[in-house]
Amino acid sequence: MRARLSDIAQQAEVSEATVSRVLNDRPGVAPETRQAVLTALDVLGYERPARLRKRSAGLVGLVVPELENPIFPAFAQVIESTLAQSGFTPVLCTQTPGGVTEDEYVEMLLDRQVSGIVFVSGLHADTAASHDRYRALIGRPLPVVMINGYVPGIAAPFVSCDDRESAELAVAHLVALGHRRIGLITGPDRFVPVQRKVAGWRSAMTRLAGVAEADLDPLAELSLFGVEGGEAAAGRLLDRGVTGIVCGSDLMALGAIRAARQRGLSVPGELSVVGYDDSPLMAFTDPPLTTVRQPVAAMAVAAVRALVDEINGHPAPHSEYLFRPELVVRGSTAVVRPASPVAGKASGRQRPALPAVAVPA
Repeated sequence: MRARLSDIAQQAEVSEATVSRVLNDRPGVAPETRQAVLTALDVLGYERPARLRKRSAGLVGLVVPELENPIFPAFAQVIESTLAQSGFTPVLCTQTPGGVTEDEYVEMLLDRQVSGIVFVSGLHADTAASHDRYRALIGRPLPVVMINGYVPGIAAPFVSCDDRESAELAVAHLVALGHRRIGLITGPDRFVPVQRKVAGWRSAMTRLAGVAEADLDPLAELSLFGVEGGEAAAGRLLDRGVTGIVCGSDLMALGAIRAARQRGLSVPGELSVVGYDDSPLMAFTDPPLTTVRQPVAAMAVAAVRALVDEINGHPAPHSEYLFRPELVVRGSTAVVRPASPVAGKASGRQRPALPAVAVPA
């Protein structure tokens, strides 16, 4: 028990005496300190004492598309922690290909009488899916909040990263490094974030890179999300002579780097690659990935606050809240080398390659 108390105290950054007072439900502990100790219990996997469990404000569903992309566990971690701080117990529902669907998870959550649901990149982001399912939930009424994917006409708060600006930031960065033939790799165009990224890329390419609108289509490749999709799409863009690639996710960017290396091209020496998300470990890839960061913590906290306000009868305005992305420059982008084999393809002829030059990350 002593070691257990010390573990909880260390996690909550309080004294063991304070942990003991909270576990024994004694007075004299500030509400925020009490909640920090309870959150530490949840994080460390300890079961709350029975006398404290009754204080839970209820269950809240958290539906995410998958956990293979590290950005979704990052969202889940912040959302679960913030819900716990508000007294709610999160119920994580993770979809897998061929597994439980979003609608089946929702039915399960309704059976558990959840107080609300947070959807992260769910079917609300898919323009080909029916959105009546969300209108039905709101009509019950059940508070819901959507992250990344806006649907006009649904009376719920939406929290999104500005995908259009993210693509513009990536293109502007590559243009500043001398790139003009800049490709785009992202997911299927039925998704709202994809549509916005494509729009931002096209706008920046005509405005900043001076590429005619009619010449943009061959430079955009819509593929499956993930490393394999990024690799396949990058191969096609390399055949068309791009010197830089803007990707719709970090995993797609890693696929693009793999495609370049399979052709004997160096990154960033002969191809610059920009990801999106800044998911965990991207600073430790080879090379460290230049990417556009989603403000995951700020978005997750805003989503939970909006949901809790809805549950407590103080609904936030039912509109979309856009959060600004941030360009994070690392080692996968560099000044364009006009004499590189890739640049030679872009001009329609092969130029002799210059000796390799060390470019600082």
